[in-house]
Amino acid sequence: MAYYRTVGSVPPKRHTQFRRENGELYYEELMGEEGFTSDSSLLYHRHIPSALVDSRVWQLPEAKSEANHPLKPFHFRLHSLFPGESWRQADPVTDRRVVLGNADVRIAYVAAGQPSPLYRNAIGDECVYVESGTGRVDTVFGSIEVGEGDYVVLPRATTHRWVPTGDAPLRLYAVEANSHITPPKRYLSRFGQLLEHAPYCERDLRGPQEPLLEDGEDVEVHVKHRGPGGNGIVGTVFTVPRHPFDVVGWDGCLYPYVFNIADYEPITGRIHQPPPQHQVFEGTGFVICNFVPRKVDYHPLAIPVPYYHSNVDSDEVMFYCGGDYEARKGSGIGQGSVSLHPGGHTHGPQPGAYERSIGAEFFDELAVMVDTFRPLEIAEGGRAADDGRYAWTWSGRGPQGPQEPLEMPGGAG
Repeated sequence: MAYYRTVGSVPPKRHTQFRRENGELYYEELMGEEGFTSDSSLLYHRHIPSALVDSRVWQLPEAKSEANHPLKPFHFRLHSLFPGESWRQADPVTDRRVVLGNADVRIAYVAAGQPSPLYRNAIGDECVYVESGTGRVDTVFGSIEVGEGDYVVLPRATTHRWVPTGDAPLRLYAVEANSHITPPKRYLSRFGQLLEHAPYCERDLRGPQEPLLEDGEDVEVHVKHRGPGGNGIVGTVFTVPRHPFDVVGWDGCLYPYVFNIADYEPITGRIHQPPPQHQVFEGTGFVICNFVPRKVDYHPLAIPVPYYHSNVDSDEVMFYCGGDYEARKGSGIGQGSVSLHPGGHTHGPQPGAYERSIGAEFFDELAVMVDTFRPLEIAEGGRAADDGRYAWTWSGRGPQGPQEPLEMPGGAG
């Protein structure tokens, strides 16, 4: 993140001796990006952070993806991936189901009731959106409580675990990057401060407040990393001699943080605003935007829903996570749905939505959008959650002939 913080105990001068009361040294670890040339933090461990006693294969869930060919838009019903009470036995890391992916980013979903193992993603940063439920994210930097509407940004190689709390499933929409995830550059000063025209600021961000110290021996850490697998991603389970949550203090500009979507201040105008006005984060090869409840276009002749548009450079993925999404009425899309509108397909409002929106002054909708600049492939979770008919909803008929409009009760229309 862009600004400096300190948590716990650190010495007055970096890279100098820092000792316990009994005289033993703490072990300093620099966690930094881009080969010592970008953001970093210094963490002070009770034990040697490099120590290993075992390393074995973590067999990752099936993540083979298939090209979107023949090309068409999709609707994925993510809640169908964890039917009934199946979420009670699932954990937020090892039971994720990958829906879409390419060389830059993977999008996965999970509904979980069990704590995850300790986990470290060594491929890229993660931005995990909490659709519903409550939980806690324990990290080497400390713990953060999370709940509905939170974006949780976890820097690459941060050892952490997810702990669901409460009696309802913790539903997570995970964006796993092959790069770092940051606020959009146009919102930042040349020194990294969020600027006045940005739709959120540093006051809106939550991070760990105190160290998290745990004891334990021969502790397992699941690591996702690059390798020779079919998609270049493999897993390893490290066994470390001492619990990795042994950091007595840290300082710097690199750490996990949380931003709630309700703190995003939408940018509106007299006529329809394009998606970049709704951007919240970016990574290499993709951007993340959100559409929140807001007043809409106030030109007297405005058409508030989006105009029809062709994504000539990107695939658009929309996760519908609350409210009543006006442009998709009649498509069957609802709470927990994901639409994929690929490059090469002209898309826009469902039939009737264009005309119906005229005169609207407010949209009560909540959606998280990922736009990628390389084509997305359909992974196992996407194939399992496909409704099989979304592509034909604009015309009202498909290969099997005419079809009736679908409505999905609750959530987005």
